[in-house]
Amino acid sequence: MAHVHEIEKIDVEYLNHDGKPLLATIFKPRGKGPFPAVLEAHGGAWVLGARNNNAPVIEPIAKGGVVVASLDFRCPPQAGYPASVQDINYAVRWLKANAEKFGTRPEMVGTMGTSSGGHLAVLVAMKPDDPRYASIPLPAGSPHFDAKVNYVVTLWPVISPIGRYRYIKERQRNGDALPQMANLAKCQEQYWGTEEAMTQGAPGLALERGDKVELPRIMYVQNPTDPIHPREHLEQFVANYRKAGGHLELELFEGSSYDIIRSDPSSAAARSIFAKMIDFIHRLGR
Repeated sequence: MAHVHEIEKIDVEYLNHDGKPLLATIFKPRGKGPFPAVLEAHGGAWVLGARNNNAPVIEPIAKGGVVVASLDFRCPPQAGYPASVQDINYAVRWLKANAEKFGTRPEMVGTMGTSSGGHLAVLVAMKPDDPRYASIPLPAGSPHFDAKVNYVVTLWPVISPIGRYRYIKERQRNGDALPQMANLAKCQEQYWGTEEAMTQGAPGLALERGDKVELPRIMYVQNPTDPIHPREHLEQFVANYRKAGGHLELELFEGSSYDIIRSDPSSAAARSIFAKMIDFIHRLGR
């Protein structure tokens, strides 16, 4: 990390649904910008969690000279698929429209997320103009921006929702499911509703179907022994993305837990990945 910035945190309402505000915490580096910026989506099997979940990851990134907008978005029981995708698509356009206020520029905005949030970060970036996802207009009088981004940082994403769901169900049938898998399956059912929706919202299957997609540059970060984000899904997506002509940088890390970057941010593995993430964002967010 070339320079460590002090950061300030600002909570702002970026969207409101029926009188219920959605907040973003802006982690803004102090210093001369403009800085690259990422919209950050938390994990939690599309149902759990909140915007402050990933603070141990977000703060080192922000200190590396990156504006991070950490989002709350609609989850069950408030709303299921595709509500969170719509909120994040809107947030990309909102951040672009307010870029100068937060010390960045529209062309410097990317997406980032962990687990189910990592999936959302990829899906939003690959399908920025999908009418199902880009359905919330910016306020009247706002400058027009689309939700296209040049880059994505995705950490241990549930890159194949249908694949992970069927993987859990198979392990349950075999009697070797991990204790947390039952709740993960229930969360997927609550958010997605149907397997058809899980298939529709799978970025890798969008490539296989030949859907209209964008191919932003991706940094894909994961522990290869992660038991709840199967490596076979990672490998299949990486192969399909590169075959489609997309640029993808794969960063595998070792550690005692699948999320050691978040659970032990001072570890050597975490510090190495943070430096690579910051470098990637600065290279692509110019």
